[in-house]
Amino acid sequence: MTTTGEDHVPARGGPWWWDRRRGAVLDVSLAVVSAFECAAEGVPFARDAGIPWAAGVVFGLLAGSVLVVRRKWPIAVVLVAIAVTPAQMGFLMGIVGLYTLAASELPRRIIGSLAGMSLLGTFIVMFVRLRQDMARDDLDLGDWFVPFAAITTSLGVTAPPVLLGMYVGARRRLMESLRERADSLERELQLLAERAEERAEWARNEERTRIAREMHDVVAHRVSLMVVHAAALQAVARKDPEKAVKNAALVGDMGRQALTELREMLGVLRSAGESGRRERASVPLAAVGVAAAAAASRAAEGDGRADGPCLSELDELIGQSAAAGMVVDLSVEGEERSYAREVEQTAFRVVQEALTNVHKHAAGAKTYVRLAHRVSEIAMQVENEPPPEAASSARLPSGGNGLVGMKERVNALGGVFVSGPTDAGGFRVSAVIPAS
Repeated sequence: MTTTGEDHVPARGGPWWWDRRRGAVLDVSLAVVSAFECAAEGVPFARDAGIPWAAGVVFGLLAGSVLVVRRKWPIAVVLVAIAVTPAQMGFLMGIVGLYTLAASELPRRIIGSLAGMSLLGTFIVMFVRLRQDMARDDLDLGDWFVPFAAITTSLGVTAPPVLLGMYVGARRRLMESLRERADSLERELQLLAERAEERAEWARNEERTRIAREMHDVVAHRVSLMVVHAAALQAVARKDPEKAVKNAALVGDMGRQALTELREMLGVLRSAGESGRRERASVPLAAVGVAAAAAASRAAEGDGRADGPCLSELDELIGQSAAAGMVVDLSVEGEERSYAREVEQTAFRVVQEALTNVHKHAAGAKTYVRLAHRVSEIAMQVENEPPPEAASSARLPSGGNGLVGMKERVNALGGVFVSGPTDAGGFRVSAVIPAS
């Protein structure tokens, strides 16, 4: 893995304009070699120019030492090399200067112009020198030889360093581009990983909420009925043994049903947990976002058990409450039809939780359950009258999560949920859920 782009900036550990000490040592060594070369070539230049040889040596040393600034001012190095070309010195300086110029970030037009000037200067100097040498030695190699030799020499001195520098510069820029792209990709991956973790955490919270809501719906209603029947059993145990036996049988049946539903739910959760652990052991980080999104969608859709309750079981639900001593009036409007699984489950759970709340807080109160099948929605309402003053309380505990769970279920399907006390002193729970 790469690090961020700022970490790839070379550490400036060298003196002055050098990024590294190795680069400084290399440039100083090249400048020393070039200075000695130009100094040695300055002796014949001084002799031909009619000046003292010491002046030619000093001139060569100064000209050759310019190579030390090739990284900072490559244009100056090439211009100096072109200027000393008539003196037939600065061979190393010209080659290294052209290479550095071509490898730099300067515009191509500047590189092409200076390379052309160097090519032209080398061609003119070679052309003149060859003609002078052939005339002095009285050689006759043909008219073609001098131009051919001048062109070949100038191209041989100019083209290779320019092409090599352009290749190295292009490769360096490509590596920097790839590095920046890798850095950008890594930052994107880090952001995706963070978002995936956030979505996974959100999905886990939603899943925990869904499980708690489902456990509450499964357990609260049946256990509430069991407590009501147990209280009735305690009241009539001695007066009416036959009714006591009937109530005891109802308590047993409800307990077994509650245990069966709990086992089914826990089995689903256990199998889901084991499959999730296997997936986490083999799925790479890149799939976390997909898994989190799938879990989130499952949580949002509220897909509970595959065999959840449906509206066809509503009569049985009301019958259980009636068996516990509640007076329940059920009215259904519209033509009955089947709905999506989550719609029927939610409608059933709303009625179930509302009846449970009546058992908890208004024992003995008459309750009205209204169900309306409409064109594009299904509506339900559970309303109870004020409890009679002489009604005995079963002292059922309340966690305060029933209404919250109902509202979450209905809102998850795009419906509307309203609950609150009535003017008559009772309580009303209403919900409208879209049919699709």
